[in-house]
Amino acid sequence: MSAVLSVPDAPLRIGIVAGEVSGDTLGAGLIRELRRRHPDAVFEGIAGPQMQAEGCRALFEMDELAVMGIVEVLGRLPRILQIRKRIIQHFSDNPPDVFVGIDAPDFNIGVELKLRKAGIATVHYVSPSVWAWRQGRIHKIKAATDMVLAFLPFEKAFYDRFDAPCRFIGHTLADQMPLVPDTLGARERLGLDPEGRYLALLPGSRHAEVTLLSPVYLEACKQLKVRYPDLRFVVPLVSEKRRQEFLDIKQEIAPGLDITLIEGHGREVMTAADVILLASGTATLEAMLAKKPMVVGYKLKDFSYWLAQRLVKTDYVSLPNLLADQTLVAELIQHECTPGHIVDEVGKLLDNDPSELVAHFTQLHKKIRCNADEQAALAVLELAKKT
Repeated sequence: MSAVLSVPDAPLRIGIVAGEVSGDTLGAGLIRELRRRHPDAVFEGIAGPQMQAEGCRALFEMDELAVMGIVEVLGRLPRILQIRKRIIQHFSDNPPDVFVGIDAPDFNIGVELKLRKAGIATVHYVSPSVWAWRQGRIHKIKAATDMVLAFLPFEKAFYDRFDAPCRFIGHTLADQMPLVPDTLGARERLGLDPEGRYLALLPGSRHAEVTLLSPVYLEACKQLKVRYPDLRFVVPLVSEKRRQEFLDIKQEIAPGLDITLIEGHGREVMTAADVILLASGTATLEAMLAKKPMVVGYKLKDFSYWLAQRLVKTDYVSLPNLLADQTLVAELIQHECTPGHIVDEVGKLLDNDPSELVAHFTQLHKKIRCNADEQAALAVLELAKKT
């Protein structure tokens, strides 16, 4: 009687595509968690330096996809389409256990659709803002993915309405940031006065945001300084280019106003502040996780605002309000984003005890603090049937 040979399981194979720095960070965390359970797992696709450091083989460099601006995208479009075609061909010829597209929906949803039709399980990690605008995209997403991994509970609720597979995994920022902020430690690291009272200004990371918002913010700061002579101002700027743009506007609007400018360290600046005035976006979530009272002041160019009014389907623009489904923070949008309104709303926050708001923020923090990297890995392994 011949012996029966035991054939070991093939190693887990994951196809993975990230298109920008935030996706590279998420991909690296996912790879680490998957390797904890499957040390011999194989990862390949489009990867940045963090994912490559975790052992992902890059078929193409992530920088090839990280293109901003319509003109730049059009100039790179033939190369991007070529890469997408080759990625689809590669994974069709060498099927992974699961394909994971991280954010970059304009690139990844199309790849996922082709691969899923070829019988490959697909995951889209980070829900597009389909709940807010262009809601018809849900049908393509549903056709393209076996599972969407969503950071926020209201995202899953939206997918459930369309019977589209989605798992709420919590938010990686909520995992990274402590439940109790170290305000004094942040001030020490930034060289700020531990006894001072600070308003942090975050006028955005894009040229259009800085040029539209900074004049309004600075005029409000001039008025606030009159009302609160002890108030100090600190501004983190993402690059030297944004710094110079801000300084040029300051020279015109508020040349004599004393402001501390800091290169980068936006999260640290928010943690150090007493109150924050900021543009909409992920920064509002970071401000909430830092437990800081905030005012959202945002403007668009007139045509963009007209278009947004017709496309956006949500009652709120800031993530704290969206998470709470109520107005926790003031939103001053477009014509309401004036120096006078900002002074009034910031003044309320400076004059009142923030403890009730901090309690709300802490509750929301706990709600989305679910160890997202681990939850994402478990979802991928379930699809790979390798749990």
